[in-house]
Amino acid sequence: MNAKNDKTVLTVSNVSITLTNKHESRILVKNLNLKIKAGEMIGLAGESGSGKSMTAAAILGLLPPSARISKGSILFSGNELTAMKEKEMQKIRGKDVTYIFQNYQGSFTPFLKIGRQLVEAIKSHRQVRKANAEQEVLYWLERVKLPAERTFNSYPHQLSGGQLQRAALAASLMTKPSLIIADEPTTALDVLTGESILQLLADLQREIDCAVLLISHNLNHLLKRTDKMMIMYGGSIVEHGPTEMIASEPAHPYTKLLLGTQPKLAGSVPRRLPSIEGEPGLSAETGCPFALRCPLVMPECRTFPAFQEKNVHHWSACHADKRGEKTDADSQPNLKVLQRS
Repeated sequence: MNAKNDKTVLTVSNVSITLTNKHESRILVKNLNLKIKAGEMIGLAGESGSGKSMTAAAILGLLPPSARISKGSILFSGNELTAMKEKEMQKIRGKDVTYIFQNYQGSFTPFLKIGRQLVEAIKSHRQVRKANAEQEVLYWLERVKLPAERTFNSYPHQLSGGQLQRAALAASLMTKPSLIIADEPTTALDVLTGESILQLLADLQREIDCAVLLISHNLNHLLKRTDKMMIMYGGSIVEHGPTEMIASEPAHPYTKLLLGTQPKLAGSVPRRLPSIEGEPGLSAETGCPFALRCPLVMPECRTFPAFQEKNVHHWSACHADKRGEKTDADSQPNLKVLQRS
């Protein structure tokens, strides 16, 4: 899963996203930094509400009207996306940057056939004859292991969820983008179908040498397929580094507890399942966002900690690192258990 070259496709620098309504203004994503090179697959993990999808929306220029990028820079292939007008972004979206939605049913217009929609997607970005565009669509439908002719002439409701997600994958790949953002692409699918979709994405990604930002709260998907991982909590990145290092030597308390909640398939089925103490998504407004649920909380946590390098290219933001505190999730009283029903 190593990158084939050192070309940087996307650089997100100190980006904050602010939500404003009638009553308050709140920062949803704080000082986000992210870099993806061609051929890399980067995983963005965290609980629901941690800011993963909001980050994807900011990159694509698809934030809701009440949200805005309040500071920072997003460079895509050297171009500043935050300064682009909507018409300029439309030329990039769907061509150079593509998006795989978690809701496959929302990927296509229900009253138009799949083939027509994919042909229009090609023609909206390139001057190409309809017949040639149709041949391209059929080729990519075959590449994602669909019955091409039947899928081309089907309405979305005539396909299964897995077939629709494969068609969405074809739509994302057929323009040979530089970056694919896959936001929880297997959420609505069964385990085996989701696994096959992700494997297909990884195989075709290597072929076109594009970068992939894979967003998921399913750690198994990210641990199995990504080159690097970023762990997000409360709108902030708390740990990042090579996937194999995060899997074998997690540093931040949240990462350790998160990995500790994974059910083990080997051996007997446990009577109790582990979970992280506290309300999911509960975040401190200042300082370390995980402080309200962390077993190692200390007065210093009122300020956000600087990143400490744990290994080469492996960084964690935790004040306990400075004290040399033991942060093994297996020993924490905060890792409570839930009785299986």
